[in-house]
Amino acid sequence: MKRHLCAILAGDIVGYSRLVEQDEAGTIARQRVHFESVIKPKLEKFEGRIVKLMGDGILLEFASVVDAVNYAVTIQRTVLALEDDIPTDLQLVYRMGINLGDVFYEDGDILGDGVNIAARLEQMADPGGFAFPARCMII
Repeated sequence: MKRHLCAILAGDIVGYSRLVEQDEAGTIARQRVHFESVIKPKLEKFEGRIVKLMGDGILLEFASVVDAVNYAVTIQRTVLALEDDIPTDLQLVYRMGINLGDVFYEDGDILGDGVNIAARLEQMADPGGFAFPARCMII
């Protein structure tokens, strides 16, 4: 398999199961609005690609880390504004992990450590934020 270097963004909605339990129709409807009016259209501007959708999760690929970070900032700010009039305990809040790494392509999907690290960083991110690795080299 051939390796490819890219920026990987893994994201999900914080507390999605709880939100669906409290207001299934409203949560799913707002999630669709976010996807159709913000998440998907902004990808074009930042030259990203949807790799896969997984319920409340998303895996994206970018050629540039700068574009991935700028995309994450834009999405977080825009969604925060969209959710402003929703009670705090019902707001859809995203968290994201961004990693620059090698991936393998298989049937339109990306696989490998680069993806795994992005997913782990997502879990470490604060609600409404994103995490990325700090790399240090000692010579």
